[in-house]
Amino acid sequence: MRTDIITAMPTTSTTATGHDARWVGCLSLGQLISWGSVFYLFALVMVPVEQAFGLSRTQSSLAFSLALLFEGLLAYPVGRWIDRGHERLVMTGGSVLVAVCLCLHSVVAGPIAFYAAWAGLGAGMAATLYTPVFAVVTRRYPNDYRRAIITMTFLGGLASTVFIPLIAWLMAQFGWRDALQILAALHMTVVAPLHWICLKNAPVSTVHASTIETGQSRDTLKDHLRSAPFLLVGAFVVLTMGVTAALPTHMVTLLRESGMGEHWAIAVPAAIGLAQVSGRLLLFFFERHFNVHVANRIIPCLMPLALAALLLALASTASSIEAFRHIALPLVLLFVLLWGIGNGMLTIVKGTAIAQYVSRAHAASLNGALGLPLALSRAAAPLGLGWLWSADAGYRNGLWVLLAMGVLGGMALWMAQSDEFRSTPR
Repeated sequence: MRTDIITAMPTTSTTATGHDARWVGCLSLGQLISWGSVFYLFALVMVPVEQAFGLSRTQSSLAFSLALLFEGLLAYPVGRWIDRGHERLVMTGGSVLVAVCLCLHSVVAGPIAFYAAWAGLGAGMAATLYTPVFAVVTRRYPNDYRRAIITMTFLGGLASTVFIPLIAWLMAQFGWRDALQILAALHMTVVAPLHWICLKNAPVSTVHASTIETGQSRDTLKDHLRSAPFLLVGAFVVLTMGVTAALPTHMVTLLRESGMGEHWAIAVPAAIGLAQVSGRLLLFFFERHFNVHVANRIIPCLMPLALAALLLALASTASSIEAFRHIALPLVLLFVLLWGIGNGMLTIVKGTAIAQYVSRAHAASLNGALGLPLALSRAAAPLGLGWLWSADAGYRNGLWVLLAMGVLGGMALWMAQSDEFRSTPR
């Protein structure tokens, strides 16, 4: 791997006026591999592990829940280490940890070791996925971090497209244990060296610099954690995470039960992925032509509008096939467009809101403080939507709850942008 990929790398958080496309591209490759080979791995390895150890679906699912829990628990300390300038050790160490845990996973002999491997993988995710890398980009390019993050999500968004078929092929050719060892080797030979090379020359600790420049006390982070902007942005992120996490798990079942047909049950989720990439492309090419704060008010509105379209489509399918063709079909297509574009853009808004409306200097720590609430929201939302299902109403009651959550989340972000609440120094 070349060591000259970083050109004119800023040595402090105040010198950058634009981002290095090659540097961002290399980190994006790390995101593609990390998301694809860890986050999307579980769905493929779950059944073979159940067969090997005689686990039920609930027992096997506990492993991924443990991964999400450990990712949330470690998000705050990881953010603190990044804020203090240790991003190179954090992300390189996280990649090595992922490789070690994948190797351990490949030789597990029982459920306890299986759970331990996924707990370790959760810790590795806390140090390698979007939250830490977004914080690194924000520190390196404080004047252009949003555009750099948009660029980074292009490859990250393709992780499932690339790695789900790749892992399935590896498992078919070599078995699930050898496939895990191949993925571990990928982290040790590509991702860990990539992080070690790209993240050299870390900027001076923004936490210490900000306190010296502004004359504030060293407990400024505590002030931000109690501030109205942080609590409002936190509410926005947690609520919208619940909305976006709940529906995909139940999407195929929901569409099947609505009577839309098997082809629609498969086509709609696939089309959402394409719309999601389209949303990020729209931001990349047109964001500089409109006010970013106006965009941050509009983008969260797309998810509730999408849910409203889906609810209307579900109501119309109950009448007749003809009604589906003339009423429900356009509404389903509108849902796909709004949900996909909105979800694609929302990743950017959630990843940058803390830096924009609370504090850039403490962005990693503050985003880390949301790690556990986000993990709980992401884990509980699919369960809650299933609990709200009923034989008579299907998923309609749950969709109304998600719509309300989306509206409340958008309102919280609007309030966080208000000068009335943004009284805390940034």
